Amino acid sequence: MPASFSITAWAALRGLNQSRAIAACFVLMGRCRALPSKPTNRSMPKRRRVARMSDKAIRVSHDWAGNPRTSILAWWAPRAAIIVALLAPVPLRAAVWSTALLWMGAACILNAQRCGRTHCRYTGPFYLAMIVPITLFASGVISANIYGSLTLGLFIIAGGWIIWWATELAWGKFS
Repeated sequence: MPASFSITAWAALRGLNQSRAIAACFVLMGRCRALPSKPTNRSMPKRRRVARMSDKAIRVSHDWAGNPRTSILAWWAPRAAIIVALLAPVPLRAAVWSTALLWMGAACILNAQRCGRTHCRYTGPFYLAMIVPITLFASGVISANIYGSLTLGLFIIAGGWIIWWATELAWGKFS
């Protein structure tokens, strides 16, 4: 058979109808070996799917940021406290902000250890480091008016979100 002819053209020349030509193609393809593939989770019986559960599924189940209740308790309530305390006197504001940042930083570090959430490895130290400028404001080493406190509060909240977005965009949700 010449190389320029396809199998179906060859079969048509021999007088085979279309279904016989297709059958001839499959006979010749049967001689080719296919590489074995990995079984997917869908192709496995249901009873074996649990055994092949990925580590990512386990990480998601331990992720505090993915659970609405723990997320509110660990991050949203302290953020709300930071916003509310913005109008408080400087010593009270410093105490509330320091406590909120310590709480969020510890929650991030613990969550990073629990599930390997990417952004938590970076936001935890960021929140803890933000206690330093707050302490400097409260002690009077750095004097600032309400606009300075507003800027610092915005930097804390927006900085946490930017770190969250940038690290998970770059390295994925879990790493």
